[in-house]
Amino acid sequence: MSETQRVNQPGREEGVVRVGDHPVEHERPEDWGWHGETGRKGRIGAWISVVILLSYLYGNHEGRMEDLWLFGIALIMVLILLWDIRRRKNAWRSR
Repeated sequence: MSETQRVNQPGREEGVVRVGDHPVEHERPEDWGWHGETGRKGRIGAWISVVILLSYLYGNHEGRMEDLWLFGIALIMVLILLWDIRRRKNAWRSR
């Protein structure tokens, strides 16, 4: 079993590292995979999700509150997708 020590990190909580090692001072987003976009497949999946949400409007339920929520969520998703299309069209590097 290796020995550990506690290390104070400025602006962060206390870290535990092996004796002789240094704590990670800065983690880049690329190390965790948080830098990319979902790409074309993600956008296609989002449009399919909108169609599926709108297909739930046809059913055997009697209340219209469900319809309002489904339509509202689908509308928000469509607005986000349209904003993304405009953003990618005007972007310096669009995918």
